[in-house]
Amino acid sequence: MVQDFIPGQRWINDAELQLGLGTILTTDHRTVTILFLATGDTRVYSKNTAPLTRVAFGCGDKIRTHEGWTLTVTEVDEENGLLIYIGIDENGESAAVAEGELDNFIQLNRPTERLFSAKIDHQKWFDLRYNTLQHANFLAQSDLRGLIGGRTSLLAHQLYIAHEVANRYAPRVLLADEVGLGKTIEAGLILHQQLLTERAQRVLIVVPESLVHQWLVEMLRRFNLRFSIFDEERCLAAEEGDNPFNDEQLVLCNLEFLVANRKRHQQAMAAHWDLLVVDEAHHLKWSPERSSPEYDCIEALARETKGVILLTATPEQLGKESHFARLRLLDADRFPDFDRFIEEEKHYEPIAQAVEELLEGKPLAATSVTALRRTINDDDSELLLQTIQSDAAEASAARTKLVEQLLDRHGTGRVLFRNTRAAVKGFPDRCVTGYPLPMPAQYRELIESAEISALPDNQLLLSPELLLQDGNPAAWATFDPRIEWLQKLLKTLRNKKVLVITHNADSAMDIAERLRVKSGIHAAMFHEHMSILERDRAAAFFADAEYGSPVLVCSEIGSEGRNFQFAHHLVLFDLPLNPDLLEQRIGRLDRIGQTETIQIHVPYLENSPQAVMFRWYHEGIAAFEQTCPAGHNIATQVESMLIDALHQGEEQSEELDSLIATTQTLHAALNEALQQGRDRLLEYNSCRPGIARALTQKAEQQDAESALFPYLEQLFDCYGVDSEAHSDKAHVVRPSDKMQNNFPALSEDGMTITCDRATALANEDIQFISWDHPMVTGAIDMVLSSELGNSSITTLKQTGIAPGTLITECIYVLEGVSSKELQASRYLPPTLVRVAIDQYGKDHSHDLPYELISENSQHIKKDTAKKVILAYKEELREMVNQAEALAQKEVPRLLAAAHKQSRDTLESEINRLKALQQVNPNVRADEIEFFEKQWQAVDHIMEAASLRLDAVRVIITL
Repeated sequence: MVQDFIPGQRWINDAELQLGLGTILTTDHRTVTILFLATGDTRVYSKNTAPLTRVAFGCGDKIRTHEGWTLTVTEVDEENGLLIYIGIDENGESAAVAEGELDNFIQLNRPTERLFSAKIDHQKWFDLRYNTLQHANFLAQSDLRGLIGGRTSLLAHQLYIAHEVANRYAPRVLLADEVGLGKTIEAGLILHQQLLTERAQRVLIVVPESLVHQWLVEMLRRFNLRFSIFDEERCLAAEEGDNPFNDEQLVLCNLEFLVANRKRHQQAMAAHWDLLVVDEAHHLKWSPERSSPEYDCIEALARETKGVILLTATPEQLGKESHFARLRLLDADRFPDFDRFIEEEKHYEPIAQAVEELLEGKPLAATSVTALRRTINDDDSELLLQTIQSDAAEASAARTKLVEQLLDRHGTGRVLFRNTRAAVKGFPDRCVTGYPLPMPAQYRELIESAEISALPDNQLLLSPELLLQDGNPAAWATFDPRIEWLQKLLKTLRNKKVLVITHNADSAMDIAERLRVKSGIHAAMFHEHMSILERDRAAAFFADAEYGSPVLVCSEIGSEGRNFQFAHHLVLFDLPLNPDLLEQRIGRLDRIGQTETIQIHVPYLENSPQAVMFRWYHEGIAAFEQTCPAGHNIATQVESMLIDALHQGEEQSEELDSLIATTQTLHAALNEALQQGRDRLLEYNSCRPGIARALTQKAEQQDAESALFPYLEQLFDCYGVDSEAHSDKAHVVRPSDKMQNNFPALSEDGMTITCDRATALANEDIQFISWDHPMVTGAIDMVLSSELGNSSITTLKQTGIAPGTLITECIYVLEGVSSKELQASRYLPPTLVRVAIDQYGKDHSHDLPYELISENSQHIKKDTAKKVILAYKEELREMVNQAEALAQKEVPRLLAAAHKQSRDTLESEINRLKALQQVNPNVRADEIEFFEKQWQAVDHIMEAASLRLDAVRVIITL
């Protein structure tokens, strides 16, 4: 039913009580506009669906004006739809207050209204509400929120980077971890935390077209972040005269789309994003003379966006110029000139050498001591240096502390994070076996034909089945020796999980079909012609250890974004032309947590381009058995020689030997340059061991001690969700016939869930439910935005308390009111104040703890409850007033503690950043300004904090 809205009336938002009282500004036939002066927010609601409740007080209520004085209401008048309250003020004199004069921060005392109206909820709803408040308080204070709630392993280097970056204001950083270390996960952790804490609301992810699916799946599968893919078709459907990029908060699009369409690029720039994420940033070309359209596109977006996260390959791979180009995207003012950047980098080399000696416990060289004294010119650092040189017992600790001080002074250490496989460790060995097979005549004729030199895509040389153009393209599988070889290998590896990757989706389907027909092997398939749901099911079928398929046949898309580390055998049915793609393929198994040596099987046709490619990868850059950071660079330098060799085949042995020798020389030189260029200071800064270890231990402890599943059971019981055991640590939940409302994130068909991280990581088809999952966050919001559980009555047998004693248990919430930008919950999270008082004014808060009452109380019939409420209404009202007086006595102490903690935290951070800015220009002025504004707002938040009665329970002792 559409409610009557009149300008000047006071209303509250049921879903966001922290907004305080709102005032209706305007209204029309469809919408109503309300100003919430407490936060400065203006909201427009649909009249039909507005989550609003009219604020109307009654006789006996105490109300506060915006001038700060209180009125006890004795009479309520109405004039032109607006209320006027008449009553007695604090001085005992008659007074009147128009509703427009009410304090903007006032909260409705609705639990007592429901109690005195005999709207009483079952005991289980009161318990659910109380527990929800407790959990919400914990989550508001947790510094790990958003960082441990995703379907990810708790890896120290990833947690460290995410924690360091996500807690900054509008982070602008470059994530440059080596392959296999999880840059996408790190970016996802940062996004997850920033979105959950509302430091960011609007995010744009821009990636190459080939990675759109990977990012969509990773963000949804790991973090439950539902990004919308934007392309021209989507924009045309949504445009209708407005900017289509404003229709969604989380947008994912490919770089080529923005570059090719100037209008869409301009619309994306005008959409006001909080965070911009760009993957494969090393492909954005820039030089002092010119820049590519792709670089210009991202540069323009980065200028208009507060936070920017770039993901890239190891910085040195493409040279200093390319590295500078990416830093320039983050902060053009800080990195305006390439030559100056090179000169500045040289000054860090002596410090890097000194850090190397400090970390490895070596004696400090004279040049290192000189460099250190020039860099750290304060008394504390000089004392540390003397301690190190004196060989005192404290020397080891002094080395660590001195390195920590050097980190903050390091050139790009604040904007660049790069972990290496050598530093992180924990990766498996890799072993490759090549299988030369005879060349079929059908392929030989194709490869020796004149048309082969004019191929539009040289990858076709490595996938000869794609060259067949007869009426039955699948016929290749009947004569290609790789098929028979694969059948024999799978029989040998019976009961082993085997991942097969080939370049093309049609090839993958033909392989799977041939395995089914000839060997009776029902291989799971994974390719781009399948829907996302079909791919997920195929991956889950492959992952199932008991009933799943032993084989998964993938097209190239299977080498992106999926984790198959439970498998140890990888078949490369063909080889990609790009070394990065080869590493991506192997990277599906070569991941932290892999428990066995990865066995790589490579069949290839003799005297064919495949044989050339195998030798070049194996002998030239050793890419099968170890990672090759320089692979892309080397491939670029020998590209023409490699293509010629592919066309000539293995028979031109002298040319092939020359290519491999040249490649080996380049590989050795580039690897040596990369090793010499290793920046140990930067690596250490990317994962400070002590901090990272403490974060990981804290995260593991929270996992082990989580009370989430008992809370879920409580939710399911109250809202009518059926739950039954599925397997160890997993449950099936589904809507029941008695389910109240739509339960958040629960599908009509139900779902299998687990709160155990290891179970979720091993079973892709099981939903990982954490405190950050939409099911839990949605349920918490659903509980606290409703009135269910805020009014209850029960009986209790308790020795020491006379039977027939009436006790009122009041649950208050102390909370601040502020805009989202100020984020009051960071400094004053909703804090519970519990008071239990009897009709004689005795305080039972300590001798009757909440848990004791809930465990020993007994249900009381609704009719009896109503009679008690009506009979003792006045006594109960007085008890609530007394309880509030007791609760108010706690407020100054709680506010003082919160105020001190927040001011100490903010003051410390501001002073740290200001001091750091003196020695490291990578500290941005707007970072400091942000925390200064927050510091100034703390006083306002504390002054505006109010105590709100959230729930009341009447207890009758037996």
